[in-house]
Amino acid sequence: MNFSSFIFLLLFLPITIIGYFLLNKKNHNEIAKLFLFVMSLWFYAYSDYHFLIILILSILLNFGLSVWIRKINVRKLQKCLLALGIILNLASLLYFKYTNFFEASLNQYLGTSFVLKQIILPLGISFFTFQQIAFLIDAYRDHDIIYSFLDYALFVSFFPKITQGPIALHHEIIPQFHDPKRKLFSYESASKGLLSLSLGFAKKLILADNLGSIADWGYQNISVLGTTNALIVILAYTLQIYFDFSGYCDIASGICLMLNIDLPINFNSPYKSISIDDFWKRWHITLTRFFRNYLYFPMGGSKKGTLRTYFNIFFIFFVSGLWHGAAFTFIVWGIIHGIGMCLSKLTKNIMKPVPVILRWLGTFIFVNIAWIFFRSATLSDAIQMIRQLCSLNFAPLSADMVVIGLPSEFEFLQQLIYL
Repeated sequence: MNFSSFIFLLLFLPITIIGYFLLNKKNHNEIAKLFLFVMSLWFYAYSDYHFLIILILSILLNFGLSVWIRKINVRKLQKCLLALGIILNLASLLYFKYTNFFEASLNQYLGTSFVLKQIILPLGISFFTFQQIAFLIDAYRDHDIIYSFLDYALFVSFFPKITQGPIALHHEIIPQFHDPKRKLFSYESASKGLLSLSLGFAKKLILADNLGSIADWGYQNISVLGTTNALIVILAYTLQIYFDFSGYCDIASGICLMLNIDLPINFNSPYKSISIDDFWKRWHITLTRFFRNYLYFPMGGSKKGTLRTYFNIFFIFFVSGLWHGAAFTFIVWGIIHGIGMCLSKLTKNIMKPVPVILRWLGTFIFVNIAWIFFRSATLSDAIQMIRQLCSLNFAPLSADMVVIGLPSEFEFLQQLIYL
């Protein structure tokens, strides 16, 4: 179900908010959570009920493993169960997200024509898989983490965050469902939520979608761009991906605030960053936190020598690139940021005397170049875009690009209606 669809805005969301608070007001707290869980399942199953089966099986598996880990007192067996849970979660993610990628890659490099049935990626599997891996690791580390099945199932399936995040942790969400103050409707929280919702739709529908039209046109016509148009296309995508993703997070946060629930912040003005290190403290904050707490630190972090530290950093970003998408372009994007992060750490003291404006400019240029690989359909497209940028062919602005980037009167009115 799309957040901007009429069925969501005019039917699903009002029913959910009214039903949740009415049940809580009558002290039917468990029924209120059950109601919210059922509504979340409806939201998730709306596009394809097959996805719902996968989600429910994933919830049952991970909750069962967490209970098993807690009840067994033998540490080695607990570690084996944790490893089993992580392997099963990652195997599911790898199957649905990367099988077609591996098949295409093998066919390309081996000259074969092996064909598998096209596998449809379940909505939000990257997000709810990571959330559940984090939960299993926390359950292994701390046996005092005890939730009911309903609490856990609601946390995983909670509709505002399930499809595109943020990657919230169990201790950030579940206790809020038990807080007496949050069970009551709050006009202050609802007004903040409405503001965040409106801001998110403005970012998404007015800014991101129109900038996306420019980026789409540019990446479909790379060979005719020249320096000027290539620069505009690259900047358009840089802004599009920020307004699209942060806009979604604003919408999700706004919906949660209407339910008197707080989500963790996921973006903090990332394009103001003055280093790559700074950028990743501001961009997709919850993903960075996940990799830091559940991969970087367990690998040894910075406590096993300089070379191991930089290897750990590089590996984290390699995995991050792979997590973002099943294509070599995403992997290269991750490698670029891995190298950038290592250099950022390595030159931290050297860069301190450099004026802030120059550090900001260097970071912004670096991020823009990396986005070229993220957006391109193939590595050759990315290289071709960089060649166009560096061609010094300062051709006038493309009329087609300008027309495509401006919405028609009807489209603009439609976008305003959503606000």
